[in-house]
Amino acid sequence: MEFWAFISLFTFDLLAPCKTSSSFRRFIVYLDQQYPYTPPNREHTTYITHVITAAASPALFATDPGGQYKPFMSVREVRSRFFPRLEVCMSIGGPGDPQGFSKGAATNESRELFARNIAATVERLGYDCVDINWKYPDIDTFPLLLAQIKNEIGDRELSIAVPGRERDMLAYTPENVKEIDEIVDFVNVMAYDFVDHRNSATGHHTSMKESRDCIQNYIRLGITPIKMNLGVAFHAKWFVTAPGQECQIKVGVGYFSIRFAVCRIAPLVNRDGTDTGMSGTMTFDAATFGPIPPLIMSPDETCGTGTRFKCPGTSCCSQHGVCGKQPSHCGVGCQPGFGICNGQTAKQSFMKALANKHYDWRYGAKWYWDSNGGIFWTWDTAFNMRRKLKRIVIPEGLGGMVISSIGQDSHDWHRLARLQNKARMYF
Repeated sequence: MEFWAFISLFTFDLLAPCKTSSSFRRFIVYLDQQYPYTPPNREHTTYITHVITAAASPALFATDPGGQYKPFMSVREVRSRFFPRLEVCMSIGGPGDPQGFSKGAATNESRELFARNIAATVERLGYDCVDINWKYPDIDTFPLLLAQIKNEIGDRELSIAVPGRERDMLAYTPENVKEIDEIVDFVNVMAYDFVDHRNSATGHHTSMKESRDCIQNYIRLGITPIKMNLGVAFHAKWFVTAPGQECQIKVGVGYFSIRFAVCRIAPLVNRDGTDTGMSGTMTFDAATFGPIPPLIMSPDETCGTGTRFKCPGTSCCSQHGVCGKQPSHCGVGCQPGFGICNGQTAKQSFMKALANKHYDWRYGAKWYWDSNGGIFWTWDTAFNMRRKLKRIVIPEGLGGMVISSIGQDSHDWHRLARLQNKARMYF
């Protein structure tokens, strides 16, 4: 039964027409400072319409006079790495930087100041568009802030990044959505990270089912479909499972013999709010798969990927790039080669996951549970991303797709190349 359900799912894809009339018009990538890599082969970027550089701190725009934003890469350099005709957008905010949004949105005067500072910055730096990434916006003032920004930037496009999880959509009431939809030019739906530090059980951080569900939620709320871009992620997530858990079920033989089973995960946050080191992310960038370059001893306890530094003596390099000797430094997330690590690391487990991955056909997602150390992996593949384009973006009448982030695929650019080859069929 399960085998034939799985086969029929793929048969539908094979029989679907390879080219059809569609609303597809945007193929967007985020380019961030942590992964500032771009493909050397321009064939991989031919159909990209927008590059969103991430990210300016909103606090810069909430003061009088406003702060001076210095992007990690100029608009001119971005264009030189892609194509001159594309739109280059300035992203403001992000999951780790909400400071300044609430202050800027609070009153008529603060909104005017915030918007004027943004307009002056995009004019000074030559950006074509603005992307607002306020993860948990204030319900009452969010539409007002967006309206003021759009008024100040004029013909430049304004976009917002919105959460995929329904529990995070608090600011997106039907009343607010009606106003927001009239203001913004497009909406980037972050249909990933469905599992994070607030979860107590394993699950897929992105899947066909959850991606479709969140898009349909926004359509029901009132977002115009053609304004939406479905987000896909170029990163995997891992979680240490609680002791004594069995996170897979054997149901037969062969490729379809292992079924995903929900199980409890270890505490991800300490009582004081600090990270336990029991979860993290892994990207498909060159550093994940390539050799470690020659290193020198860290002068300031920073270490790891993106630096030239290793930790002294018996110290470990944590997944966050800090030297130390605590479990959060030396445990699963420890970066091997940059210091001492105790036991199997996430990087070692990730290689095992890629070689032995399973597919949950009920949700449409790749996963793996490493019973050695109890590490659960969840990620998206190029094949699944292409299916999302065909099975969600096109049928729902969406305007495009958005990748977070392009540099996270720098190992071989496989995901970007495969997804672009599919996207070009619909332009």
